Amino acid sequence: MPSQRVAEPAVLPVPGALPTVTLKLPRKAPVVAGETSSQLVRRARKMHKVLTETYPDAHCELDFTTPLELLVATILSAQTTDVMVNKVTPTLFAKYPTAQAMAEADREEMEAILKPTGFFRAKTNSVMKLGQVLVDEYDGVVPNKLEELVKLPGTGRKTANVVLGNAFDIPGITVDTHFGRLVRRFGWTEEEDPVKVEHIIGALFPKKDWTMLSHRLIFHGRRRCHAKKPACGACPIAQWCPSFGAGPTDYESAAKLVKVPAA
Repeated sequence: MPSQRVAEPAVLPVPGALPTVTLKLPRKAPVVAGETSSQLVRRARKMHKVLTETYPDAHCELDFTTPLELLVATILSAQTTDVMVNKVTPTLFAKYPTAQAMAEADREEMEAILKPTGFFRAKTNSVMKLGQVLVDEYDGVVPNKLEELVKLPGTGRKTANVVLGNAFDIPGITVDTHFGRLVRRFGWTEEEDPVKVEHIIGALFPKKDWTMLSHRLIFHGRRRCHAKKPACGACPIAQWCPSFGAGPTDYESAAKLVKVPAA
């Protein structure tokens, strides 16, 4: 199949607090039906290259200093924001700095600290059980293997990959809500199952890129490629995206949708 042709793009600047980039906006959505595997790999990697340039500061937005802190913070991030987690974890980790301390915590005191994150009783239960398992089975140390991490209380593959990639520098793909939405919107896969998504997307990129790929897509999902109204007209990868037009395509309207996190 011949390479897809895209209409001559308009070039627009993206101003503001996010990194300045040059946009090449298609006048119509590119067609990817019938795209071969090799064409998909090339397109996906082009998109990732531009996202790398657009978000040079992409990183894990949960604050941590140890694998244990990152593991607990990731567990707490369910059904809340990283910003909220970062507000409560300094108090939590100061009071319970080790797995042993977490296991022996006063339940009501921990619940009071975690209450702002929502589902605080269940989260307190997970953190206390996690501490006890780490003490009983791992001498209080967080393991660095996926098959061991996923057995811990409150820890699924997503959380395990966050910890592996950011605390242990072991490449992993984090399929959270943003990541899953974007790879489907980009036409990289149609799969909904997170484990299948993880393996399919992993096959498109070198393993060394997995962790940062996750961060860049999550950054893009939070800042531009929103679930209900993506900023298509202010998107640096619009020319390769088959979903171009899901949001406003004119620059002025789209630019107003771009979110810049508070400093």
